[in-house]
Amino acid sequence: MSVAVPQHRLLESPNSRAIEVGPWTITARTNPISNAGQSDQLQAAIGGIPLPEMTFGNNSLELEHRASGWKYAFTTEEALKGVRNGELQEGDGGVKVGYADAWLKSRTGSSSHTPMPQTVPTKPFDWTYTTLYTGHNTASSSSSIKWEPADRNNQCHQIPLAELARHDPILFYAEIPLYEDELHDNGASHLLVRIRVMPTCVFILQRFTLRVDNVLFRTFDTRMYHSLATSPPLVVRESSGWEAPYDRVKWRLPKRDDLTPLTDPMWIAKVLSEIPPEISQEIGAGTRWRGLGTKIEVAMLA
Repeated sequence: MSVAVPQHRLLESPNSRAIEVGPWTITARTNPISNAGQSDQLQAAIGGIPLPEMTFGNNSLELEHRASGWKYAFTTEEALKGVRNGELQEGDGGVKVGYADAWLKSRTGSSSHTPMPQTVPTKPFDWTYTTLYTGHNTASSSSSIKWEPADRNNQCHQIPLAELARHDPILFYAEIPLYEDELHDNGASHLLVRIRVMPTCVFILQRFTLRVDNVLFRTFDTRMYHSLATSPPLVVRESSGWEAPYDRVKWRLPKRDDLTPLTDPMWIAKVLSEIPPEISQEIGAGTRWRGLGTKIEVAMLA
């Protein structure tokens, strides 16, 4: 059955694309990696921690509901403000590369001819760039909404996977990288936002993916869904965190000698979600990370 396509308007500039549909204006900004001056400003804004190797400081996804004045965004700066700045605390899910100390001792121990290196204290921070950022109300938003726990018995408070799986026309699509880092060749950490606007709904997926080689995999997803037919307008936000030991995920490789899937965030997320939740969303990899589990919230726009 065909779906009626609502009236909409597409806007485009060299570094941004936007769609106006109903009371919504949605803008995706994609720019090159931040230059030195931009990086210095961003680093100061987030408290001085080193930036990821690939930082897209000028990238963002912005939603404006013109009828209510509500504005919501996903930005690199706010995402990096969610990274622990300082000594790791209980619940931060701190990760230590298992062989790091052994590597140093093998080169500086009593049997080594290499003296212990001179070290300079560095500002402690979460070197994996793990963030629990789920987007934020912008400073220019004239409406502040309140996120409430979803009613699990109310179908309107759930993200309808069947609707999202339909082959409806896509009116607007964007993929917006926020940052990426190879963790000193010990794995990879990246944050990416995707948005789809279809005739019946708006769907956003922000995904943080972490791979620490021989230690663990971790994913933190933020999904936002809005049915264009709801009245008054309702937004559903679902945040979910999964984690598992490296070998448990590696064991699921389709081919033992092909490690390529271990670098694919979509494959990693699929495997983590297929592991029983009492493991992947409760025990995880034993880091006691507070991001494990799933939380669903809803907000009504006035």
